[in-house]
Parts: sequence; C-alpha cells; structure tokens
Amino acid sequence: MAAEAVIQAEGVAMRFGSRTLFRDVSFEVRRGEVFVILGGSGCGKSTLLKLLIGLLRPSAGTLRVLGGEISRLSGAPRRALLRRIGVMWQQGALLGSLSLRENVMLPIEAHTGLPEAGRALVAGAKLGMVGLGDAAERLPAEISGGMLKRAGIARAMALDPEILFLDEPSAGLDPITSAGLDELILSLAKETGTTFVVVTHELASILAIGDRCIMLDKEAQGMIAEGNPRKLREEATHPTVRAFFHREAR
Repeated sequence: MAAEAVIQAEGVAMRFGSRTLFRDVSFEVRRGEVFVILGGSGCGKSTLLKLLIGLLRPSAGTLRVLGGEISRLSGAPRRALLRRIGVMWQQGALLGSLSLRENVMLPIEAHTGLPEAGRALVAGAKLGMVGLGDAAERLPAEISGGMLKRAGIARAMALDPEILFLDEPSAGLDPITSAGLDELILSLAKETGTTFVVVTHELASILAIGDRCIMLDKEAQGMIAEGNPRKLREEATHPTVRAFFHREAR
C-alpha cells in the first residue's frame, strides 16, 4: 500500500498578468519520500516551491499541504500548518551576525516556550545531525559553501517538520561536496522519516536522491514527465525529457 499523500496538487496553474508560467500541474507527494521538482531555467520550479510553502496563491487549481490549502489559510491555522514544514533556501539565508547555533535557535525561540538553555541544546543537536556539531559557534562567513547548506538544513529542521523543502541544495557546490550533501539528505530522510521536496536541476543529485520526480518545461507551460528519475532516464520518450536525462543538446 502506498504511503499517504502529504501534498496534493490538482490542476494548478500560475499566471503573471497575461503570461502563463505553467498550467494543469497535478501530482502527489507521499509521506517519507524524497520528491524532486526539476526542469530547465524559467520553467517555474521556484514559483511552484513558493506555492507549496504559501508565499504565492495559484491562479487556478487546488494545492493541499498536510491536508490544508496553505495559500488560503490565515491566522492561527496558517501558523499551525507552517510550523509543520521547514524550508532551506538556495543560499542558506543565515544571519551573518549570529553563530550557527544562534541561527538554528531562531525558529525555536519564535515558536516554542523553551528556555535559552533548552533552545541551545536543541540547536546543537540539529547541527550535530548535519555534521556541524564542532562548528556551532562559528559565523556564516567563517564556513564553506557546503557547510552553509548544511547549516540551512539544520535550521529548517529545528522544529522537527513533517515536510522539508530544499531550494537548489547543490547549486554552486563542487561535485564531491554535492555528493556529500546528497548522502546527508538520504540519511536524514531514512533516520527521521521526514518527507523531502527538493527543487533542483542538478542531474547527478536527481538520480542519487529522488524516489519520484516531476519535470516542468517552459515551452510546454507545465509538466512533461512524472515518475522515478532513474526509470525516466531509461524509458522516457519525450524528446525534452530524454535530452535532460542524457545531457543532450537540443
């Protein structure tokens, strides 16, 4: 039996004025899987992420996250739902004047009643989970790009979210560091049971971590593929999908 769907998109469209970015996007994300949103530049990956976390409202269709239409909620119900998800932005989005521990403590302070000692303990534990236990007191400017990404994941995990959204986690990283981050994502998914939704165009990462994926396309203004990425690489017949997975110029 398939795991329950924690995200359900039905006929989702996004328009900006007269310009349609995508339309009729429908998919499900199942609890506990690593789900990848992929596609070329300008296809709407980042916009779809913003829809999923409630920063934008779809022009058409319905989008349910953990049972609620996140873009239509407000007040206490919206805050309660947002507390159940975490987001890591592409550049980490850490506050430069705070240590890694203090950065991870921010959401704990905002959403729990834990005393400072308790917040520090939880933040240290989260940093330990991503391999940064020894760097807790360092500032963001004092660590590498790969460590910044890991710290961003630690902060996104601060409240033990049911769904963790990662925006281009491998962007700007060398292949070895990127592979280490892929291993971390797989390890965290297995150890915590957290559902991961990853937005990326990095082919090696997609094939390494993805249980299932959807592919958006700028020209088609919507989805052109859905399924296991390794299976799509071998069996896809759509020319754009094949070109992406086989790194072929078009």
